[in-house]
Amino acid sequence: MASRGGPRAAGTDGSDFQHRERVASHYQMSVTLKSEVKKLIYTHVVIWLLLLAQMCVGHLKLLPHDQVAMPYQWEYPYLLSILPSLLGLLSFPRNNISYLVLSMISTGLFSVAPLIYGAMEMFPMAQQLYRHGKAYRFIFGFSAVSVMYLVVVVAAQVHGWQLYYSKKLLDSWFTSTQEKKKK
Repeated sequence: MASRGGPRAAGTDGSDFQHRERVASHYQMSVTLKSEVKKLIYTHVVIWLLLLAQMCVGHLKLLPHDQVAMPYQWEYPYLLSILPSLLGLLSFPRNNISYLVLSMISTGLFSVAPLIYGAMEMFPMAQQLYRHGKAYRFIFGFSAVSVMYLVVVVAAQVHGWQLYYSKKLLDSWFTSTQEKKKK
C-alpha cells in the first residue's frame, strides 16, 4: 500500500486491510468448543479419580466398611470411561475427526451406559431409603446410595454436555474441511 511516512495508494485511507484480519467463524468456534470440551474432560477426570479412590479404599480396606462402602457393580465398567476422554484430548492438536468420533461413540458405551445401569442398580436401595429410612452402606456417614446418585447425576450432565460440545466441534471441523475442499 504505502510506506510508513510515504504517500498512500490512490483511493484508500489505509484501513482496507481489516477484512483480512478477521478469523473465520468456524475457527473461532473450534477454539471455543475445544476449551469447553477440555474443561468437561478435566471435570470427568476428577469424578473418575474420586470413584477410583473410593474403589481402592473399599477393596484395600484402608478404612472400615461403615465409613467407605464397597463399590457398586456399575463403577467397574465406568472405570473404562477414561479412554474416551483420552481419545478426545488426542483429537484436538490436529483436529482429528476420526479420534473425536471414536471418543463420542465410546463415551456412550463406556460412560453413559454404566451410569444408566448404575441408576437402575441403585434404585431399589434408594427406594428403601426413601420409604423406610434405612441405609446399609455408608460413605463417611452419608448414605452410599445418596452419594452415588449425586455422582451419577453430575457425571451424566458432564458426559451429556461433553457429547453436545463434541458434536458442535465436529460440525465446525466438517465446515472447515468442506471449505478447504472447495478451494
